[in-house]
Amino acid sequence: MWGLPLFDVKDAASVMYEINSCRKAKPSVYVKVNGFDNTRGVESCSLSFIVQRPMTEPGFLLTRQEDAGRLQRYSFHSYATEEPEGSRY
Repeated sequence: MWGLPLFDVKDAASVMYEINSCRKAKPSVYVKVNGFDNTRGVESCSLSFIVQRPMTEPGFLLTRQEDAGRLQRYSFHSYATEEPEGSRY
């Protein structure tokens, strides 16, 4: 989490300032913005998107396995684990 939550902010410029500050301080990580709506008295996420990705992403492979009775199982495999630890990213 970057900085303090921006509750009741009506100015988009202050939100963009925080996003750009985070992107400048952490240029090689994912940056995700979550927007909340508390009009019903419950803090629930109503908007979420990624504003920055790292230059290199190791990626994942999704493997599907057929099982008994039409059951399907899924597993993930990270490409990053195929390289030695010092050169993964």
